[in-house]
Amino acid sequence: MTKRPKKSTARQRSAKEPVLPTDRLAYSPIVERPPLKLPNGARMVVWVIVNVEEWDATQPMPRTVLTPPAGGSPMPDVPNWAWHEYGNRVGFWRFVKVFDEFKIPGVIAINGSALAAYPQIVRAAIERRWEFMGHGFTQRNMQKVPDERADIRKVRKVILQATGKPPRGWLGPGLTETWQTPDLLVEQGYGYVADWVLDDQPVWLKTRGGPIVNLPYTQECNDVAMMLIQHHKASEYFDRAHDQFEQIYADAAGSARVMAISVHPYIMGAPHRLKYFRRAIEHIRKKDDVLFWTGEQILDWFLAAGPKAP
Repeated sequence: MTKRPKKSTARQRSAKEPVLPTDRLAYSPIVERPPLKLPNGARMVVWVIVNVEEWDATQPMPRTVLTPPAGGSPMPDVPNWAWHEYGNRVGFWRFVKVFDEFKIPGVIAINGSALAAYPQIVRAAIERRWEFMGHGFTQRNMQKVPDERADIRKVRKVILQATGKPPRGWLGPGLTETWQTPDLLVEQGYGYVADWVLDDQPVWLKTRGGPIVNLPYTQECNDVAMMLIQHHKASEYFDRAHDQFEQIYADAAGSARVMAISVHPYIMGAPHRLKYFRRAIEHIRKKDDVLFWTGEQILDWFLAAGPKAP
């Protein structure tokens, strides 16, 4: 009598079923990994991300510096729209001077709509060979985007048109994602994402269409968290960047680490805060064995020197 083969008990996941974080990557203690080595004896990498956004004046503002006297979300919200616009008119250009002074590369995480709204910013970044990273087409939660696939595709298209090369990296507005975001990023040709702030080394994420690399980003060394949510004095930015750098530098004695520094023109580009961002860069720049790289440089290094994709 011929035995009938057993049916597989493995359940196929439907396209709409949530893919949990633990489905995308396994727990991996950093102390148990093979050492990661940087070229020429370098110890760690720092990448600096400038977030450039366009806020739609017909919609509620993504963040506020002033609460309207009667509450709510009135429109037009001129004070809060103007607060953000100051960053693109003035604050961004203060950042440019710091990057130029210390001769470090920049990564500009930019809304797709901002490419047309702020052509001078785009031109300045292209002239300095900064990397362009997708940051949503508009500044709103990815969960509220009507068609996420179209949004991600449109960002890639406008960056390609403006710069001559497609973006390799993605940072969700406010680090927001849907259950499908990593899958869609791979589908649309992105090579890395920075939303998963859970490590000091790049890690592989599984997706439905093949793996994608997640680069270390930061919630702690981020001016949104420090200045707008935790309401620290401006000097906290330098204190925290200094202390975070010193600890990660010490950790990198046996295996390379990556540190991110995140700024927004309307926050750290404000006149009373800029000097603390500059001071943080100045402090780190004194170390000869620390590399300032872009996200795509980190990606290329990890693809060559890191563990193979799962």
